[in-house]
Amino acid sequence: MFADRQPRSFLDTSVLSRLAAVPLMSRRPMQGNVSGRHASPHRGASVEFAEYRKYVPGDDLRRLDWRAYGRSDRFYVKEFEADTNLRCCLVVDTSGSMDFGSTGITRIEYARKLAGSLGYLAVQQGDAVGLTCVANGIVRSVPPKRNAAHLMTVFDVLEKAQPQGETQLVAVLHELAETIRQRALIVIISDFFVEPELLRGCFQHLRFRKHDISAFQLLDPQEIGFTFRRPMRFLDMEGGPAVFAEPNDIADRYQKALQEHLAGMRQVVLESAIDYHKVSIDESYEQVLMRFLIGRTRTKGVR
Repeated sequence: MFADRQPRSFLDTSVLSRLAAVPLMSRRPMQGNVSGRHASPHRGASVEFAEYRKYVPGDDLRRLDWRAYGRSDRFYVKEFEADTNLRCCLVVDTSGSMDFGSTGITRIEYARKLAGSLGYLAVQQGDAVGLTCVANGIVRSVPPKRNAAHLMTVFDVLEKAQPQGETQLVAVLHELAETIRQRALIVIISDFFVEPELLRGCFQHLRFRKHDISAFQLLDPQEIGFTFRRPMRFLDMEGGPAVFAEPNDIADRYQKALQEHLAGMRQVVLESAIDYHKVSIDESYEQVLMRFLIGRTRTKGVR
């Protein structure tokens, strides 16, 4: 592991060493500036044959296929897949609702583990990593770079991120779709307490810009099970009014609303071809990331 200035509470070296056995792959062609392990939309030099094309004056004669000439009496050039590096842009929700957690870990702490581990894995394989913290706007943004010193800056920002304020995730994602010029792997970590139909437009905007999108929706077990047994005061962690309620009176309506929201999310990500992961924060983040990494090896470099 690279030499960091200080220990990070959200990094576990044993977990990182196990995760490093599976590469972080892009599902879409990337446009990098150095050779790497990810498919490029352009042709180049690699060991994987792509196709033949007709020779045009100026082509490198060393790429002529003389066997094809012998069969067809025409000149053909061999083309190969180009491999490049990627830009991994981590988008972490730091709004007030990310400070909730009922099992000894809050959403923001879980998000730090996911983002920090992915950032480390990407830099270790030669890719560039950037970070954007989001609340009622872009709170802090670190542009992607591919060196260990830059990764420590990403970790510093991630460690200092404090959840507060309202969620303006939709507006920020549209802004990022316009400002991230080159194709990138964009990993969004949030509770996604936003109308799914509003997210549809964000995801489609990012996809239109040729980005590869992954979304981790972090939910607390209490939000999923709603196991309260006595009258409670429910606080809006993003500044809204508190609600005093008897759980038995609202449990059915709550579960219906939650299931409608999750069904809407599933429909949106399916139609937008988003790599979506619903995560309960009492689950091992190592297992979550391992599923994420393994799932991407099956669809790497799809053109």
